[in-house]
Amino acid sequence: MVSTKENVKLRVDRLRITYGNHVALDDATLDVVENEIFGIIGPANSGKTSFLRAINRMDPLTPGMQVSGELEFNGKDVSQWKNLYALRSRIGVVFPLPVGLPMSIYENVAFAAKLRGVKDKDDLDEVVERCLTRAALWDEVKDRLDSLGSLLSGGQQQRLTIARALSQEPELLLLDEFSIAVDPVTTMRIEDVLKELKKEMTIVLVTNLVQQARRLADRTAFFLEGEVVEVGRTKKLFAGETKDHRTTDYIEGRFG
Repeated sequence: MVSTKENVKLRVDRLRITYGNHVALDDATLDVVENEIFGIIGPANSGKTSFLRAINRMDPLTPGMQVSGELEFNGKDVSQWKNLYALRSRIGVVFPLPVGLPMSIYENVAFAAKLRGVKDKDDLDEVVERCLTRAALWDEVKDRLDSLGSLLSGGQQQRLTIARALSQEPELLLLDEFSIAVDPVTTMRIEDVLKELKKEMTIVLVTNLVQQARRLADRTAFFLEGEVVEVGRTKKLFAGETKDHRTTDYIEGRFG
C-alpha cells in the first residue's frame, strides 16, 4: 500500500515516549494509511503499548508519561486537540484484557451512541445489534442483553469490548493484543471480522502472535527495545526480505 499525503491516517515523526528516566520509544517515524491493517510486533517492553497510548492521548492519565515529536491524526497533531473526548470518539481502543462498564450488555454498547446524542430506542437497538454482530457476539447474547456484561466469559467480554469500541464509529481502531483472553476459535472469528472492518476504518494491531500479524496485516512494523527497527510489507518481511537481520531473527523465533 503506497503512502501519499492524502491517504495517511497517522503520521509519526521522531516520536519519543518516556516515563521519568525510562525511554519507552525513541525516534519513531512511520506512517499508517487509510483502510489498512497495520501490524506491530516485537517482544515485551519494546514500546508497542506506549505507542498506542500516545495515539489516544493517554499521557495526561499516565503518571510520568511524556511524549515529544510529531504524531498527527488526519493531518492534525494529537497534542493540539483541546477536546480529548472529540479525539477519542474517533479512535476506538481495545486493550489486552477486557474492561467492561458496570452495566448490562446492551448499555455497554449503547453508551457511546447515547453520548453522541442518539436517543431513539429503535436507533439504539440497531447500533447494539450491528456492533455485537460485527464483534461475533450477537448470536450468543441476543436473548440476554439485559444481563451484566461482567457475567460473560473472558472471551465474550473481550468481544463486548470490541463491540463497544465499534459503537463509537471510529475512523481508527487500536487493538492491543486483543486475543490474550480469547480462545483460538473465537480469535479466528474476530480476525475475519477485522478483515471486513478495514474496508470502513484503519486498524493498528499490536500482537504478540507473529503469525497473527502475518495473517492480518498489510504492513508490519517491528519494535525492539524502544526502536522501530523497520516497517515493510508483511508478505515481504515474512518471506525474509528484511532490511535488518533482527527482524528476521524475531519472526523466525530466534529470540523474543
